[in-house]
Amino acid sequence: MKASAAYVTFADLDGSDDEKEIAVQAWAEAGVSGRVVLWDDPGVDWAAFDAVVVRTPWDYVARRAEFLRWARNVESVTRLLNPAAVLEHNTDKTYLRGLTVPTIPTYWAAPGEAADFPVLDEYVVKPSVSAGARDTIRTGDRDKAVAHAARLTAEGRTAMIQPYLDMVEAEGETSLLYFGGRFSHAVRRNPMLAGKAAAPDADNARAELRTPDADQLALAERVLVEFPQVLYARVDLVRLADGSPALIEVELTEPYLFLRYAPGAADTFARALADAL
Repeated sequence: MKASAAYVTFADLDGSDDEKEIAVQAWAEAGVSGRVVLWDDPGVDWAAFDAVVVRTPWDYVARRAEFLRWARNVESVTRLLNPAAVLEHNTDKTYLRGLTVPTIPTYWAAPGEAADFPVLDEYVVKPSVSAGARDTIRTGDRDKAVAHAARLTAEGRTAMIQPYLDMVEAEGETSLLYFGGRFSHAVRRNPMLAGKAAAPDADNARAELRTPDADQLALAERVLVEFPQVLYARVDLVRLADGSPALIEVELTEPYLFLRYAPGAADTFARALADAL
């Protein structure tokens, strides 16, 4: 009898998740019967699945507390991948403060705090809970950066202020994909703030397969040591002005996986799931 797994998504009205079919088909070939379900569908019997795989709940940002309650409830009746504790930690980018790897220089302002950051050539200001560049601005105007940070903190959110890195446009962001802790493939991604994206990772038409450099692989593997036993991970890196790689973020909740970009990537994902079961 095949193991069963839920592929968890959201009410994807514009079809931005184009990985559902390829993933579920690969699962079937690996001996796992998959079904696409909405995370907030009250009619789903989560206990009927051997595993529930969180994939593209891209509407969670405005409903994070509800989403995390859902995750804990699911985990009480079956196996949740990635686990609820990982989702809670990863959906607030303040986790970056606790990592021991190089990250983009970031200045933080919590609710009730004034934003304190040095003069920069360009600023990126965003909330710590966000996806797809929502409520994120890029500006060379310090007053606008301060005002946006103040608006975020006034709304009870933590603001992140970072320098805009020209290397993002020159080299792009490098995303390294891991399944079951093993490297699968990497892509060069478009810098979101050079354009606009309507949904997290929906605008990937110009992404391209990339062979990561040794220092990028080494950094990604250092990152993943801090997140053991996750089914999937995407490690997003950029090079700093001195050429060294730095972490933008590690995506453990709802990353686009670029399964169509690398031959066999969907099969690698499916084998990792089958092994986990």
